Amino acid sequence: MGKSSSAVLDKRSSEPRSLAIADKGIKTGNDFANLMSALMSDLIDGRVTPSIGNATCNAGGKLLKIVEMQYRYGTQGPGTGNKTLILALEQPRTVEEDDEG
Repeated sequence: MGKSSSAVLDKRSSEPRSLAIADKGIKTGNDFANLMSALMSDLIDGRVTPSIGNATCNAGGKLLKIVEMQYRYGTQGPGTGNKTLILALEQPRTVEEDDEG
C-alpha cells in the first residue's frame, strides 16, 4: 500500500539531507560526491527548490574548476606535496612607493 499524501508532504517539509553535508564543508572528492548525491535526492523528493539545486551545481562546477586549475597550474611549496594556485600576482613596488614608506 502507498504512503498517504500527508506523510509525503511532511517528508518534503523536513530539512534537506544535502544541508548537513554542506555544513561540514566540501574538502574532498568524496565529500563532493556525497553532496551531489544527497542534492539529487533532495531535488527529486522536493526538499530543495530547483533554483537552489541549480545554484549548488553551478558552485560545485566552479569548485571543480579550481581544483583542476590548481592541479595543472599550481606551484609546489618546498618540502610539501601540496600545490598552491596563485590567483593574483603581487604588484611590484615603484620607486615612489618605496620613498613614501
